[in-house]
Amino acid sequence: MDKSLTCKDCGATFVFTESEQAFYQEKGFTNEPTRCPDCRAARKQNRNNDRGGSRGGYGNGNFRSEQREMFPAICAACGKETMVPFRPSNDKPVFCRDCFKPRSRF
Repeated sequence: MDKSLTCKDCGATFVFTESEQAFYQEKGFTNEPTRCPDCRAARKQNRNNDRGGSRGGYGNGNFRSEQREMFPAICAACGKETMVPFRPSNDKPVFCRDCFKPRSRF
């Protein structure tokens, strides 16, 4: 049976449908939602903006425990062998750390 709930943020009444209740139960959630769908979406958007729009990674303090995979490459500027954190493709130049720094826009 559908339930009418009140959003704790905006005070609007929203429906917690029977299928949503089944989903919550299936996932093991014990609490009913306290925010309406619009406020939940806004809160989620704000959380993503606070950490640069990314999930995980370095933006929110969740540092990766595994070592990043590195790939060998030849610097397009100086010809030195280097390692980069992406698989180089032949259609774009790759630079070593020393040659990349002067090209940075920051």
